[in-house]
Amino acid sequence: QVQVVESGGGLVQAGGSLRLTCAASGSIASIIVMGWYRQAPGKQRELVGYITGDGSTKYADSVKGRFTISRDTSKSTAYLQMNSLSPEDTAVYYCNAREARMSGPYDYWGQGTQVTVSS
Repeated sequence: QVQVVESGGGLVQAGGSLRLTCAASGSIASIIVMGWYRQAPGKQRELVGYITGDGSTKYADSVKGRFTISRDTSKSTAYLQMNSLSPEDTAVYYCNAREARMSGPYDYWGQGTQVTVSS
């Protein structure tokens, strides 16, 4: 079992920055990917980006050049640094931890943290 907890959301003005933190605990040795997703009101949850165990990252086009994902493997913590925020980034942000299992990958989710960007 893996537990995932996000923190760091809040209200920020357009053009500002926020850093979200995702702390994983439990059977963390089996985590292969940690990712960030977001869901705006009335929209489907979408991928923001992810980071693999070797540090490789991938981002959605909408956040490239503005958002950065990093990971502290010793603490099983992932970070989402968000710069140049716009109102379109307003959403609940979720952390995802993907576990490698013999039966296939399994995803754990946090409870989400609200990010609100005012214009």
